Amino acid sequence: MIIVDRPEVLVVGYAVRTTHEAEADPARAQLPGLWARAGAPGAFAHVPGRADENLYAVLTDYESAERGAYTQVVGIAVHTAARLPEGMVAVRVPGVPAMLFEARGPMPGALAEAWQQAGKHAESGAAPARAFTTDLEVHHPGGADLYVAVLPSFGDT
Repeated sequence: MIIVDRPEVLVVGYAVRTTHEAEADPARAQLPGLWARAGAPGAFAHVPGRADENLYAVLTDYESAERGAYTQVVGIAVHTAARLPEGMVAVRVPGVPAMLFEARGPMPGALAEAWQQAGKHAESGAAPARAFTTDLEVHHPGGADLYVAVLPSFGDT
C-alpha cells in the first residue's frame, strides 16, 4: 500500500445501493447482477466520450464506516456526461489522497485480498485514516487498482 493523489475521474454506469450484510446473503445480493450487467458485451456501446478501455467501480455515499449502506456504480470513464443512456448514472470521483492497493492474479480473489488489506489498515487505527467518502476500483488487463480515500494529514509540512 502506498499513498497517492488519485486523479479525478467521471464515471458513467449502473448503480445499486447495498450493504455488506445484504451481499453476504445470495438471495439479497445485488452486486453479482450489477457486475453481470456491466460486463455484458456492448453494455456501454451507447455511452459517448469513453476515456479508456478500463472498467471502473465507484463505492460512495457511505451511510457509516464499515457497516452501513453504500452505493456502488460500475461503469466506464468518460470525458463528459452530457447524455446519459436510460438506466445509467454519472458520478464524479474527486481527486483526493488515497491508499493504493494493487490487485494482481486471479479475480475476484486478488481484489478481495486488496479490500481485506484496506479493512485491516482501517481497523488498526493506523494513519492515514480511511475517509469513507468515495473509493475507486480500476479494472484493467493487468488486474485492478484499488484507491481507498484517506483523510488529509494536516501535520505534514
